[in-house]
Amino acid sequence: MKLLRRCHWLLLAVCLAALAPPAIAGEPAGTDAPAEQLARRQVLLMLRVPAAHYRPDASYGNDYANAPGRTARRHIADTLARTHGLSLHDEWPMPALGVECFVLDAPDAGTASREARALAADPRVESAQAMQVFHALAAPPPDPLSAAQPATAAWHLADLHAQATGKGVRIAVIDSGVAIDHPDLRGQVALSRNFVDSRGDVAEAHGTAVAGIIAARAGNGVGIVGIAPQARLLALRACWQRDAGSAACSSFTLARALQFAIDARAQVLNLSLSGPDDRLLARLLDAAMQHGISVVGAFDDQARDGGFPASHPGVLAVDGLGRTRAPPVVLHAPGTGIPAPLPDGGWGLVSGASFATAQVSGLVALLLQQRPRLQPLQMRAVLEPSPGLPLALERPRAIDACAVMQRSAGHCVCSCAAASAAR
Repeated sequence: MKLLRRCHWLLLAVCLAALAPPAIAGEPAGTDAPAEQLARRQVLLMLRVPAAHYRPDASYGNDYANAPGRTARRHIADTLARTHGLSLHDEWPMPALGVECFVLDAPDAGTASREARALAADPRVESAQAMQVFHALAAPPPDPLSAAQPATAAWHLADLHAQATGKGVRIAVIDSGVAIDHPDLRGQVALSRNFVDSRGDVAEAHGTAVAGIIAARAGNGVGIVGIAPQARLLALRACWQRDAGSAACSSFTLARALQFAIDARAQVLNLSLSGPDDRLLARLLDAAMQHGISVVGAFDDQARDGGFPASHPGVLAVDGLGRTRAPPVVLHAPGTGIPAPLPDGGWGLVSGASFATAQVSGLVALLLQQRPRLQPLQMRAVLEPSPGLPLALERPRAIDACAVMQRSAGHCVCSCAAASAAR
């Protein structure tokens, strides 16, 4: 009876949350938010930094004013900007790539694209590109009574948690702001940083839902349980709220968050977003994977190649079941009617590849708890529905979480747990 009352309470909370969407702090609603308008007319300029500039104990934030050569590089960037009719807007070191990144403002998007190509040809420039905008892959909310937590049954979550809970695994959630004081997330976030603007902690819908699906607290008597409830979250705000369910990001905000995640020794990167191919971000993803970080990205079935970063080699691309045209190499996870925390402290139902991706990031954390040395390429082999079968012959189908954990643990998981309970 106690369990029934708890389920009834959760259902009521979901309904109330869905009927009364919260007011979201952040950028103004709509696709033309100021941050997005500005990003579309910016250029990213990379200048080389001598290797001796970096030390293992260095801090690569805005406090690097006395770093060797920094003044000279800033002067070069400012000169290049004025020569090309641009203005210097911001800068950030990217030690994982041996470069310093400068953001230059252009009058319009066309000028930004044209001058980026011209800058790339300058011998003083390591690389240059137009700023790009990425978006979260959230679908409109379904009927609030359409489902409870799908992974509980589909993935036999209680059995998985008897084997692993993601304890101590560091997951970087690069997304919009996370409500760190939500009842299901209190104490789950090891640190939070804002790479969009100068505000402190910002609570936004998409990032909060993604973080909760990954690592909501277990056994606290409210809400949901995360796939990896004992993982440690790095809440890195690189996106801003567009409306009640989606978010947008730029190349620069994402690059800053990726560099921070690498420096912070994250073990999993969750990227529930999609956009165009991006050279700077691709290089940072390669650097992350070379550091042994597993990268999980959302597959966009509206994009020709699934969108970036899902299309990037080595990224674990994930789509929700039910509406995909994804190729066999893409991993499938439940993607509709998923209860998730909301910024106002309640819960609602969410759908989309973003949230399927969050579940796979949680599953990756469970595997890393069991096998901490598991590398990104090995992770894919463990997660494949039918390991060893050529991908061209493998029909797209859902991840069998019990089989995945069994391959990792080396012994049966779900069936053994059921048999043990029966005895």
